[in-house]
Amino acid sequence: MPKGYWVSAYRTISDPEKLAAYNKLAPPAVKAGGGRVLSRGGRVVAHDAGIAERTVLIEFDSFEQAVAAHESAAYQEALVALSDGVERDFRIVEGID
Repeated sequence: MPKGYWVSAYRTISDPEKLAAYNKLAPPAVKAGGGRVLSRGGRVVAHDAGIAERTVLIEFDSFEQAVAAHESAAYQEALVALSDGVERDFRIVEGID
């Protein structure tokens, strides 16, 4: 069964306090949903239309698990805390193996 991944590329961070509130709520929600953080906020080299801002990569055992974790009440609470504090490109993608 192919793994699932959350890929978040932050374009701007306009409210660091909202991001901090999200960062308190999101990790437990991700862990409860079976997610494993592979990369979070480390060094980034951007090409083409990319922006070298915060990038997060989270792995799940399946695409369905990744979707369910995003839809969970705990993660939705984290999104409410984040609200308009950032602009990001968030995707859930299916792995190939």
